Amino acid sequence: MSRSHRLFDLMQVLRRHRGTVSGEVLAREVGVSLRTIRRDIATLQALGADINGEPGIGYILRPGFLLPPLSFTAEEIHALAAGAQWVSR
Repeated sequence: MSRSHRLFDLMQVLRRHRGTVSGEVLAREVGVSLRTIRRDIATLQALGADINGEPGIGYILRPGFLLPPLSFTAEEIHALAAGAQWVSR
């Protein structure tokens, strides 16, 4: 799984939980280590995600945050372009 997919999945898991969720739960749901969750949370926070919390306590995503656009691979761009052309017809 690419890092961008993992970050997106982590955001989705955080959105599903209404309250604080532990890093262990996030790691289990995303399928990565607790260390990776801590790094990914820090990355999302650096991107501007309104995630409160810290290791050992838990994390919560404040309502209203939208993940900024991610980079696409060349294959994904071709698929998006083909899909957009198909839909426009």
